[in-house]
Amino acid sequence: MAEMLLCIDVGNTQTVLGAFSGEKLVSRWRIRSDRSRTADEYSHLIKDLLRGDGIDTGSLNGVVISCVVPPARQPLIDMSKASFGMDPLMIGPGIKTGMSILYDNPKEVGADRIANTVAAYERYRRALIVIDFGTAITFDVVSSSGDYIGGVIFPGVQISLDALFLKASKLPRVELEIPQRVVGRDTISSIQSGIIYGYSGLIDSLVERISAEMGDDPYVVATGGSVGLLAGQSEAISEVLPDLTLEGLYILYGRNK
Repeated sequence: MAEMLLCIDVGNTQTVLGAFSGEKLVSRWRIRSDRSRTADEYSHLIKDLLRGDGIDTGSLNGVVISCVVPPARQPLIDMSKASFGMDPLMIGPGIKTGMSILYDNPKEVGADRIANTVAAYERYRRALIVIDFGTAITFDVVSSSGDYIGGVIFPGVQISLDALFLKASKLPRVELEIPQRVVGRDTISSIQSGIIYGYSGLIDSLVERISAEMGDDPYVVATGGSVGLLAGQSEAISEVLPDLTLEGLYILYGRNK
């Protein structure tokens, strides 16, 4: 029987979980991140997700966790020990990545960003820009030799929308959809245009500037919760990889077994 691995990526807004049977991702789930969730709550929720997809909870051979939400870290560790009888691999300083991290302080690089870049370089073995559309939008840059060079961070789409609603008294909350034209003819379509086309233009401009600074022609891939909305409007993004972080966790687990 193939080894069964549970991968958990805890972001500030959403938590993504995946189950691998051998090298194949057989199930994936996306839930709301909750800083107050207890180990028992995680246990019941995750077991229900596994059983719902027909996965025997006793078949797990390993658990690997990426977590950028400090209050969730210990409950997840406790959950893994109590529910599955094993210490999870926590992605962070000191683990084997197979990649040189050239940040001034490598400990500052988020676990999800490490997972993304490791998975992307394993796939393509070339210079890369990895864009993750999450609570924050992150750009992670990898050299052709596989070194993590650094990146760019700026507020995500939902943060910008929330700030606009909270700080501008007359502007409404809007559902984010792709508008029919760039020049809006009402307030809602104007906000939608500003977010969709403004962010896609920002993405393309940053890719151009990063490429010039690298002196290379990096391949640009994208992932994250809101990737579907913006990637199609960007001329710079070559490929969308929705399961990139889970793939990275799988690879990192293998390198640290």
